Amino acid sequence: MQRLRATGIKYLKGVGPKRAELLEKELGIKTCADLLYHFPSHYVDRSRFYSIKSFSGDMPVVQVKGRFLSFNIQGEGAKTRLVGLFTDGTATMEVVWFKRIKWMRENYHVGGEYILFGKPSEFGGRWSMVHPEIDIADAAKFTPGLRGVYPLTEKLRNRGITSRTIFQIISTLIDKNIGGMSDPLPSALVRSLNLMSRAEALYVIHNPSDNAKLEKARLRLKFEELLYLQLNILSYSRKRASNSGGLRFTRVGSFFHAFYEKCLPFPLTDAQKRVIKEIRADMNTGRQMNRLLQGDVGSGKTLVALMCMLIAIDNGAQACIMAPTEILATQHFESLNSMAAAVGVNIKLLTGSTPRKQREIIHSQLADGSLHILIGTHAVIEDAVQFKNLGLVIIDEQHRFGVAQRARMWKKNSIPPHVLVMTATPIPRTLAMTVYGDLDVSVIDELPPGRKPVVTLMRYDEQRLDVYRSITRQLNQGRQVYIVYPLIKENEKVDLLSLEQGYAEICEVFRKYRVAYVHGKMKPSEKDAQMALFASHQADILVATTVIEVGVNVPNATTMIIENAERFGLSQLHQLRGRVGRGDGQSFCVLMTRRNIGKETRKRLEIMTSTSDGFVVAEADLKMRGPGDLEGTLQSGMPIDLHIANLATDGQIIAMARRAAESILDADSSLSASENQPLKRELAAVFNRVFDWSMIS
Repeated sequence: MQRLRATGIKYLKGVGPKRAELLEKELGIKTCADLLYHFPSHYVDRSRFYSIKSFSGDMPVVQVKGRFLSFNIQGEGAKTRLVGLFTDGTATMEVVWFKRIKWMRENYHVGGEYILFGKPSEFGGRWSMVHPEIDIADAAKFTPGLRGVYPLTEKLRNRGITSRTIFQIISTLIDKNIGGMSDPLPSALVRSLNLMSRAEALYVIHNPSDNAKLEKARLRLKFEELLYLQLNILSYSRKRASNSGGLRFTRVGSFFHAFYEKCLPFPLTDAQKRVIKEIRADMNTGRQMNRLLQGDVGSGKTLVALMCMLIAIDNGAQACIMAPTEILATQHFESLNSMAAAVGVNIKLLTGSTPRKQREIIHSQLADGSLHILIGTHAVIEDAVQFKNLGLVIIDEQHRFGVAQRARMWKKNSIPPHVLVMTATPIPRTLAMTVYGDLDVSVIDELPPGRKPVVTLMRYDEQRLDVYRSITRQLNQGRQVYIVYPLIKENEKVDLLSLEQGYAEICEVFRKYRVAYVHGKMKPSEKDAQMALFASHQADILVATTVIEVGVNVPNATTMIIENAERFGLSQLHQLRGRVGRGDGQSFCVLMTRRNIGKETRKRLEIMTSTSDGFVVAEADLKMRGPGDLEGTLQSGMPIDLHIANLATDGQIIAMARRAAESILDADSSLSASENQPLKRELAAVFNRVFDWSMIS
């Protein structure tokens, strides 16, 4: 495999320099190894033949066997086409080509027997097939069975590179190289899990004789891919645990006890108590803590974070919270200051809009240690921000920060600070094992007492008047309402409601009430002013875009209306829903949509109406849309591209790979044993061009 990684594809039969350049540009295929791992996206069954006479309705892709009776060039200029009359003995159909007409005419002939594979369409009582795949009906050249369909681009198709072309090039590569290919996995592991060899799996994935063999090949290749990922994550995690020193917080002192006894806003849930114990134990080991704190919206993560920061302060250290937006940073500051100022905790807020004089005070107090907690945005990573003894860094919604930005926080203390990553996006276990596989995980899976689950309803456009009546009832009770739109301005290219349209309509319909608005293109000062109107109940309705997805805490708001809900993903819908249900009143989330939405879209919205459990929503989101949409960028935990494994659907294989990786490293942590040498070389090759960002996440 090392040789194939180092060998370009331009000298392969059927490629050449021009095609090699095109394949690299369009598909990223540069080496023979890249080509070998360019797997089919799906497979079609080439074992069955249809008769033209049996065609009816909306036909699937089919294959027929027969002969061409004639060829004719029709039309002129851009409308020129080649039309062949084809018969299988039961009926005739037209076969049409709009491209590569000269080549087709020279290579296919009247009277020759061919197999056509394509989608028939009926027009004017006559069947036709446009640009079918064609094989010569010769047993030596055509093998019935499963045939892979390879990912392609429109540019490749226009240049005459089809799925069949890719298959033929790969077949040549396999014929010359597969026989002598060694297996990097230890033979004992392959036997114990009853896996195919790598060589057989690569042959079968491109040439499956049946579904059973195809599934065995997929299992082997998925397992191998995920094993490398788990070995990389676990080996780093174990090295970090044994080598990385950290501040040792040995006591719980006066700040913690005073807050717990006098200022605790509500009794801690059992889940919060458990998580605080886990974090406290981590900070007492003498090793740097790297822990992920998951908690659904409203579960009390901020209170847990504060109590952990109080432990750091009791041990002579400082703490810092980094939030992705000024709104969220301000929200944290106001919340924590209202809770902890009474026990003498000095908390300051630092954002891009903090005045210079206030900045100078913050810098001075950080340097002499009198500032206990700094809360801020990206501003906290500036070089001018220097701590006396930074002991605990808390990152909220960490996937919104770049890894290089986060890395700068670790350099602000001579001994690396403890790290607590918080997210309100529940992460399915399969994703947590990979994206955050090097972090210990804590989960707050209870809501504080008195919180009621939000009632989520789906309503259609024609029910809008009923929805407005419901809003009026909530407003008459003194409650507040969010109304979210997918766009700021009207766009003639998409049929969606906009905030500008909506604001005008809402002001007209609810003339008795005060309406504020906020969107992402407003100046921060304007945005903050409008948000402040709503937070202080000087406004009853907040018309907004998804800028309010995080960082808004108005317990009096009990209704969330989401317009064009079909345009939002599950994770985003759940985050928006989390803006209500934060007080003791019953809250509602109304998903407004059209009646004629697609099957998958309806399924997504019905998941929202059926559960308020964020982990159920996250699992569904992962299965329906994949990890990319759920987590944004996976730059900290996914150091390789997955060619075949799928984090959304391969949970069992991820767990199997995790167990295998643990077993291998338990027995041979450095992979120095002779049976692990091929595996070690393969790992080095897979990760040789990748910086290990997991070291700072």
